[in-house]
Amino acid sequence: MSNDPKNPYSATNQSPDIAKPSGAGDGDATGGLIPYKNPKALMAYYLGIVSLLIFPLGIVSIILGFMGLADRKRNPVIKGSAHAWIGIVLGGLSLLCSAGIVFTIIVGIMSGPR
Repeated sequence: MSNDPKNPYSATNQSPDIAKPSGAGDGDATGGLIPYKNPKALMAYYLGIVSLLIFPLGIVSIILGFMGLADRKRNPVIKGSAHAWIGIVLGGLSLLCSAGIVFTIIVGIMSGPR
């Protein structure tokens, strides 16, 4: 093939100027947003959200969050520290709410009918 400047169909030696998507070459289709290599942190995140509705899951969320942080500390290549911390905070908030509900119920029972 010739390199004729007047022919738009001729091959050129220049590579096309195509932008690569973010995270290209990482092998991560999510762009690093979902820490699939740190399942404990990811599960802590999801359970932390669900624990706001189902209170006993807060304990599991906190435990998995700390385990996810420990995995991240051992292997800095894996991500997920933000997911782990969100799981820990939401699990703690869930435990505080459930403790408040239990305390309110106990106080209500102890006060009895007047």
